[in-house]
Amino acid sequence: MKLEVPGYLKFVIGLITIILVVTIMMEAKSILVTVLIALLLSILISPFTSWLDKIGIPSLISVFISIIALLGVITGLSIFFYNQLLGFSGDIAVLEARFGELIDFVNEFISEHIEGAVPISFESIQKAIFQYIYDNMATLTGGIIATASTITLSLMVPIFIIFLLYFRKFLIEFVLQAFGSKNREKTSKIIYNVKSVVQNYIVGMFFVICILTVLNTIALYSIGIKHALLFAVFAAILNIIPFVGPFLGATFPILYALLAMDSIWYAVAVFLSFYVIQLLESNLFTPKIVGGKVSMNPLMTVLALFIGNYIWGIAGMILFIPGMAILKVIFDEIEGMQPYAYLLGDIRKVRKEEKITKHTIFNEKLKKVRKKINI
Repeated sequence: MKLEVPGYLKFVIGLITIILVVTIMMEAKSILVTVLIALLLSILISPFTSWLDKIGIPSLISVFISIIALLGVITGLSIFFYNQLLGFSGDIAVLEARFGELIDFVNEFISEHIEGAVPISFESIQKAIFQYIYDNMATLTGGIIATASTITLSLMVPIFIIFLLYFRKFLIEFVLQAFGSKNREKTSKIIYNVKSVVQNYIVGMFFVICILTVLNTIALYSIGIKHALLFAVFAAILNIIPFVGPFLGATFPILYALLAMDSIWYAVAVFLSFYVIQLLESNLFTPKIVGGKVSMNPLMTVLALFIGNYIWGIAGMILFIPGMAILKVIFDEIEGMQPYAYLLGDIRKVRKEEKITKHTIFNEKLKKVRKKINI
């Protein structure tokens, strides 16, 4: 006799499971984020490690060559940002002076057009900032300690990558055995698709970042904005975070143009340039380069950003997008979970497939009508 679980009980069990999973994810944030970053990076460089294995290099040496190459890229980026920020730090005094002039201009405008308005004081803004820091010292201290803990654990990322790369075949075989011989083919397909999605996402985003860096740099240099390369690279990297990243990436050069340049039209030109580039990115570069396998509908993307930010902060906003794409791949292959894969999928792709299906059905009906007429 088959026992049927009531609908309300299923709902309660599902709700309790979600609460437990979210609680565990929040409590084990530092460890889980570190392991997930290591996992994504190891999947990214695994083809290079496999190629080194094929040409006859011992497995352990192949792993160390791969990790040294990865650390070389990360070190190069760190040196680049350090040098760029050193150059930018020389303009801080000028920006502070310009900010004071801007406040004076706003105060003058307010006093002329708004009767009885209290003028804005630069000193009061500074006091408010320091008062906020003082009032929230405990929270900020906790955040600094958490950040220090995260940085300490991030030093473990290379070690995790080494183990994941060296034991990758062993771990894959473990997953295949864990799901049984009956599901071996389906599990192999899921592993292959997950690997493909992660590699498509990271490599695709790398090329998109490179293209955006070039376009942003050309735009900012053409307008005449100092530190154009720093702003261009920073905005391109922030594009990893959907919706929020492009907005933040454009905000910094626009604010710099408002403070450092002698005309508001520089800021307008920066805004228009970034707007056009963002249109090209969202409608051309990302769909064509990253591909449809990673794309999700905007509703699920926004939910992933909010949930990721709530659970893991900025790291969650970055990791939850490929994480949701991986879930979609898994749901596609599990019987009974296809509706959830449909929910996560890109609605534009679904509509396109529906149009193709309708067009195919119409053509088949038209062929039948033509055959009847010929008869």
